[in-house]
Amino acid sequence: MSPILLGVDTGGTFTDFVLWREGRLATHKVLSTPSDPAEAILRGIADLGLDDPAALRRLVVVHGSTVATNAVLEGKGVRTCFITNHGLGDLLTIGRQARERLYDLQPPPVPPPVPPEDCLETGGRLGADGGVVEPLDDEALAALAAAVAERGPEAVAVCLLFSFLDDRFERAVEAAMPEGVFVSRSSEVLPEVREYERAVTTWLNAYVGPLMERYLQRLRRDLAGARLSVMQSSGGTIAAEQAGRGAVHLLLSGPAGGLAGARFAGAASGLTRLLTFDMGGTSTDVALVEGEPVLTTEGRVGRYPVAVPMVDMHTIGAGGGSIARVDAGGLLQVGPESAGADPGPACYGRGGRAATVTDAHVVLGRLPAAAFLGGRMRLDVDAARTAVGEVAAALGCGVEEAAAGIVRVADEHMARALRVMSVQRGIDPRELTLVSFGGAGGLHVCALAEALGMTRALVPVHAGVLSALGMLAAPRERRLSRSLVRPLDGLDPAEVEAAAAALAARGRAALAEEGIDPAAVSEAVSADLRYLGQAHTLTVPWSGPAGSAEAFHALHERRYGHRLEAPVELVTVRVTCRAPGTPLTLAPAARGEGPEPAAHARVAGFTGPVPVHDRAALPPGEVVEGPAVFTEPVATTWLAPGWRAEQDAAGNLVLRR
Repeated sequence: MSPILLGVDTGGTFTDFVLWREGRLATHKVLSTPSDPAEAILRGIADLGLDDPAALRRLVVVHGSTVATNAVLEGKGVRTCFITNHGLGDLLTIGRQARERLYDLQPPPVPPPVPPEDCLETGGRLGADGGVVEPLDDEALAALAAAVAERGPEAVAVCLLFSFLDDRFERAVEAAMPEGVFVSRSSEVLPEVREYERAVTTWLNAYVGPLMERYLQRLRRDLAGARLSVMQSSGGTIAAEQAGRGAVHLLLSGPAGGLAGARFAGAASGLTRLLTFDMGGTSTDVALVEGEPVLTTEGRVGRYPVAVPMVDMHTIGAGGGSIARVDAGGLLQVGPESAGADPGPACYGRGGRAATVTDAHVVLGRLPAAAFLGGRMRLDVDAARTAVGEVAAALGCGVEEAAAGIVRVADEHMARALRVMSVQRGIDPRELTLVSFGGAGGLHVCALAEALGMTRALVPVHAGVLSALGMLAAPRERRLSRSLVRPLDGLDPAEVEAAAAALAARGRAALAEEGIDPAAVSEAVSADLRYLGQAHTLTVPWSGPAGSAEAFHALHERRYGHRLEAPVELVTVRVTCRAPGTPLTLAPAARGEGPEPAAHARVAGFTGPVPVHDRAALPPGEVVEGPAVFTEPVATTWLAPGWRAEQDAAGNLVLRR
């Protein structure tokens, strides 16, 4: 029998499920359980009737996890020792000597990533040419192992100078570590230049690796018989058995799934240049898709740089659960604090009392109380009005006016984030299509498009669970790299090709361990280039020294407005090995089991009733003029006046101004 495929995305408020079985899609949502994310996953699998042994043997789960991300943001990783060369023990503490607030002469002290007593120094030092500057003998290794055993950490991060040229000393340190300790080597995690970024990335991998391994082991145990994969920050998936070793690659696991889903949905409607915003219960993620999601190796999680490839996005604390309040100066503030899943917005009826963005939409009538989650969860309008009423009293205005103000403030936060990813990068958003997804995205899509002067938007089918859908559509892939600093002028292409072939062999072997047919794996080679003397690089496809140099000049001119008559330098060779994801077919969502939505709703600001449409019952090609509300089991869309909507053959809602 054919496998049963399940995409699972754990969010701050809801855990989303997309099920692909016998050529049909089904969706589901349950409230997240932040104290134990696996609990919500297991509950959802039981709700879908997939927890019996026969179903589990056919089940393939692709999961986007927040376990690693939350551990970093909350400072709740495991105790980790940091091992480096003599004289570099303060590397993680000193960093780039950059201050968060440039003109603050008395910044508050920030604890170092690793306490000084857990930073250990040793020999095994290489020079920039790969020659041995300081050897590493058995006596030094024994002393190092004893020092680690005395401290009793769960993990060790090893980062020696220039180990990307020769990893023998790091391998020797790894072999000497006490049994049972999780070891993260920089020559395995990130064999690239930039000592600080390489060290931080290696430390993060060690800091959250044991947590991720335990979490995935528990899921594999509770889902015995099923195959489990995890979404990576770069937009591809990896088998759970391999994921824990590279936990740093999972820090943007959920958001990467959303971009994979947005690309997939946009392509189904013939759209490739997208500006996306994923608005969930706690935060909003904004990104660009130019055919493929844009990646970066200069991302950050919290205050730490993460130099592995990840989707390039901007995240703000604005979601459906963002709490509204009036500050001491009498100004209305929204977020970044969130009501989360417990207790959640006041309208959820779970004890929440603070007004949130979701409560404001309920008060305005844009979120029909009876149609939420397809009728499975009825919203408490009175509780929403009471919560927003407290904000209104502090502002000295009516309840509906306060609700409209809450929505406008949230809109401005998100519009600012959209400008960061478009206008501030020299990209005209009017040339793009705004794609909204996440449970709350459709309620704000028209206002945000107007704020950026955009005239076209897309609300994908299953938008409320698009990140989970994207995990099924995402390719299985490995991205590998190795620094090879050489001037392009006079470079022997065979040297690059040999490095790329070695990386490709590793990537293909890792995919083969997942049971992927080698014939289904494709390879792409790219290179990080820069002008001689520059610190930062641009990535272009590798097409030999001359072709890559010209591609770099053109990209530099497009990005920065000029090109230089200066030598170009190769810095890093990158290889992507990729196998296609699940061949899904989008179609309009099926009618749920909940009650029929009301034909009309009372919406604040409109004297007459506003029509309410069930997206599942909307014929393809039919045009709806705003104002209108579209309901579906996993999301709601508000079509503002001056906009028209049409559901296309793929089930996506195309909005035009």
